Amino acid sequence: MKIALLGYGKMGKAIEAIAVERGHEICLKVDKENANSFNNEALALCEVAIEFSQPESAVDNINRCIEAGVPVVVGTTGWYHHYESVCETVKRSKTALLTATNFSIGVNIFFALNRKLAQLMAGQKEYQAGMEEIHHLQKLDSPSGTAITLAEDLIDQHPQYADWINKPSEDSRLLSIISERKAGVPGTHSVRYESDIDYLEITHTAKSRKGFAMGALLAAEFIYQKEGVFQMKDLLNI
Repeated sequence: MKIALLGYGKMGKAIEAIAVERGHEICLKVDKENANSFNNEALALCEVAIEFSQPESAVDNINRCIEAGVPVVVGTTGWYHHYESVCETVKRSKTALLTATNFSIGVNIFFALNRKLAQLMAGQKEYQAGMEEIHHLQKLDSPSGTAITLAEDLIDQHPQYADWINKPSEDSRLLSIISERKAGVPGTHSVRYESDIDYLEITHTAKSRKGFAMGALLAAEFIYQKEGVFQMKDLLNI
């Protein structure tokens, strides 16, 4: 495949390394320094785009790819209030979109485990759920997009919880997410159910960015020459 990388930070470079190993060609690399190179003429040379930029530029980047008929994989979060309208544009344009708050294969299996565990714990009123996420010092959003996905999935499956909050809480209707930032931590997420007599916890710990980069590239390979709106669960048959 001929790939456009929209956002060429640490994640973009990690994706590039794996893409080249797998025999793909990076035909366009866009970051703040060369934003003017991101145009329809350049996109016409590409067969799929992978977008890891910033929330404020994500929607424009996605729409530009859609207009050019280029399927796009999006790892940027913070723009999902535009998700429905973007999906409608994708369907009208007969191209493809795959979005995820986390592209790690392990994390997406973790998402499925979290949903199933929430179903099992829904009738166990003596247990209070809580979450923790730890990331590197450069991570700007809090809680992480992955933590928000975990929280929303848990709330959807567990009738006790009405919403989540990004701090400790004594309100049993609120799911508390504790966010920490530490040097050199790619990402750790834990979901815990605690009672007076025991606790049950599931945790995913990333060792490096490689898992995220590999998942994003697999997503690009998956939507290549497809039409429609997809998620990682489609790729993984979850």
